[in-house]
Amino acid sequence: MHKILIANRGEIAVRVIRACRELGLGSVAVFSECDRTARHVRMADEAVAIGGNAPSDSYLRIDRIIDAARATGADAVHPGYGFLSENEDFASACRDATLTFIGPTPEAVARVGSKTIARQIAASAGVPVVPGTEESFGLDVADADIARAAQRIGYPVLIKAVAGGGGKGMRVVASAADLQGAVRMARSEAGSAFGDSSVYVERCVQRPRHLEIQILADHHGTVVPFVERECSIQRRHQKVFEESPSPAADAGLRSRLADAAVAVAKAASYTNAGTVEFLVDAEGDFYFLEVNARLQVEHPVTEMVAGVDIVHWQIRIANGERLTLSSLDTLTPKGHAIECRVYAEDPDAGFLPSPGRIVALRAPEGPGIRNDGWAEEGSEIPVFYDSLLSKVIAWGENRSQATARLRRALDEYDIIGVRSTLPFSRWLLGSREFAEARLHTNALDELLQQRAGEPFGGLDPSIEEVAAVAACLVEASAAAVGLPASNDVRRRQSASGRNRSATPSMERSWKALARKEGLRG
Repeated sequence: MHKILIANRGEIAVRVIRACRELGLGSVAVFSECDRTARHVRMADEAVAIGGNAPSDSYLRIDRIIDAARATGADAVHPGYGFLSENEDFASACRDATLTFIGPTPEAVARVGSKTIARQIAASAGVPVVPGTEESFGLDVADADIARAAQRIGYPVLIKAVAGGGGKGMRVVASAADLQGAVRMARSEAGSAFGDSSVYVERCVQRPRHLEIQILADHHGTVVPFVERECSIQRRHQKVFEESPSPAADAGLRSRLADAAVAVAKAASYTNAGTVEFLVDAEGDFYFLEVNARLQVEHPVTEMVAGVDIVHWQIRIANGERLTLSSLDTLTPKGHAIECRVYAEDPDAGFLPSPGRIVALRAPEGPGIRNDGWAEEGSEIPVFYDSLLSKVIAWGENRSQATARLRRALDEYDIIGVRSTLPFSRWLLGSREFAEARLHTNALDELLQQRAGEPFGGLDPSIEEVAAVAACLVEASAAAVGLPASNDVRRRQSASGRNRSATPSMERSWKALARKEGLRG
């Protein structure tokens, strides 16, 4: 292996390119039209255009990605996460083109990519699963059949897409009256996101914690589990914060989860990096949820507490190397790490995407802070893809120190030009629920309901800056032509002395006027 094509974009493409550089390997980026000048394109040794802005015209085009690998002489492909990362056809196409796919085999992807088959594998390995249907329900299955299955399992139930992940194609159903509409919406979303409208039904575990075990598995039969990640802070089934170790896991639960994850991986003949996810109820009983057959967004949390570069090991395993890691070490956390995802979304408008141009950006840094991102000053945030800008990871000797460092890092983080989730994340990090680790998968949605639409932040900093300049220009123009200053400025001049120059107090007055002008707009 000497050159890797990264079949992805954004922060994960940047992450893999850095790993290639550290290992002395060449890197090839692929890009859509709107990503032509993106950071991952400029960082890679080579870059190839693969089509239009829509994912279906570029990052989901298997043929064009394979052609790009051949044209540049790449001998391996890293899929990152999302897009084609869990697509068995893509893994097979890479193998057919004699390209090393840095991930599980196509057969393993197919086995664990179907949630119903993965449930069967887990059950056969002796791992407890949430009660649910073992068969999937395609578009040809009658609503009455699904209703009978839900009644047998017992409400509340979850309607879940068989393919994919990330909370897409998932609906909670409290009663039989809501079932038909929920199935219709889940099928529609699943079909759009994954090209497969099949769903299955599972009992809804009330207020569970979401814990997951990172694994690495080589081609020689060794599977190494890592200390658990807590991923219970979710908004509508989408992870927001992750941390490791879990505040709720003792050594006994950690050992049982790790053993279960290894059993599932071996039963599925799984290789490379993956994650086995579990739900843990209030009594401490756990249930298998699913397998993510790829690198996870939150993998840096594990890297920080394990001292292991997971992407390096992905590449080394794909190259045929044996794992030399000890599970005794990987299951012993070295400190505590917390990750916050930062999105170009407006939390005061229902977390709607906020595309546009970043006018200025100051990323956090300092002791214990890692920022995995792709956006920079001048970056255009397109409307076509996930709006994740970066992941801020804080490490500390304990949870308290990691929290304090993350709070400081988020206070340092400035993004001007687009709305971001930073105000929301600062609020969440400062909440009593987070401080006391009173976490479950519905906790954040309940907290947001309690806020009843109360805004997270004030005026958009980009508007404030523009308004400040405008206010100054208005006053300067008035002075130049001998017109009286505005009432706001006259009052400030009277209070502070007419002959004073632009002092800090006047600067604050300008900013106050700017906020007034900005809010008026």
